[in-house]
Amino acid sequence: MSENKKILFFGTPDFAAISLAALIDAGEEVAGVITQPDKQKGRGMKLAFSPVKEYALSKNITVYQPESLKDGAITDLLQEIDPDLITVVAYGKILPDYILNYPKFGCVNVHGSLLPKYRGAAPIQRAIMNGDTETGITTMLMDSGLDTGDILLTQKAEIGENETTGDLFEALAKIGGELLVETVSLLRSGNITPQKQDNTAATFADKITEAEFVIDWSQSAKQIHNKIRGFSPFLGAYTKFDDKILKLYASSVIDTNRAEYRKNGEVIGFEKDGIVIKCAQGLLKIATFKPEGKGVMSASDMINGRKIHIGDILGK
Repeated sequence: MSENKKILFFGTPDFAAISLAALIDAGEEVAGVITQPDKQKGRGMKLAFSPVKEYALSKNITVYQPESLKDGAITDLLQEIDPDLITVVAYGKILPDYILNYPKFGCVNVHGSLLPKYRGAAPIQRAIMNGDTETGITTMLMDSGLDTGDILLTQKAEIGENETTGDLFEALAKIGGELLVETVSLLRSGNITPQKQDNTAATFADKITEAEFVIDWSQSAKQIHNKIRGFSPFLGAYTKFDDKILKLYASSVIDTNRAEYRKNGEVIGFEKDGIVIKCAQGLLKIATFKPEGKGVMSASDMINGRKIHIGDILGK
């Protein structure tokens, strides 16, 4: 890649903004940024910029927000910018072949798993929900398949037993930015050899469905704990309590085998740092709650405000 290379960056959320910042800090030439259109947020429904747009504008980088990429929608833009390389980090839309085939050095994607494991939309959430102890970042050359392109670089990351999706997003975002910078540098020097993925070892991280947010107290404490931390802090796994939604965030397994003669979902104890709930196998301690229509509350707030009592059953 020549010294006068040009990068066109595709990305939208905070996870992507960290990679964009890493490229800029490394002195790479980002000639333009493509991000999702502004969305209405909050009670006032005001248009909100994506984190990538906010960062790009702060660095005086031109931002483009096409409504669609289909049918050659940005062909003229590609010809105008004429990028040597396209980098894609959590953009949110599939890139058509005319984009993938345009840059001389291809399109590089930053993916939140160790491919070919967890191809698809929700690799970070799925790794936590499945109780994995390890994941990582892969940079790959994009093709027309779903995360099937040749692998460029990988870096592993451990997952702690109480680590949430939010925690892991932060850790992987930092790794992703660093690995993208290294990947671009190696592509420029020609000192990188793409490796084919082993398709027989592929697993998939499907998009999260609404039904998955609901906690099933007939599962084990470990399974429920993994679900809670998998949806924390962004969306929140929830249960029903007094016919209203009760979201649960911080949790910990305090006994994986103990079987109480209580009902699944029953509140059986109060502790300083959490409320203990009976599961089909084991006990789960919940430290943070969000009742429907209320703000986030600690366990002590729930107890002292008499919003929950010993013997109450969640999920009825």
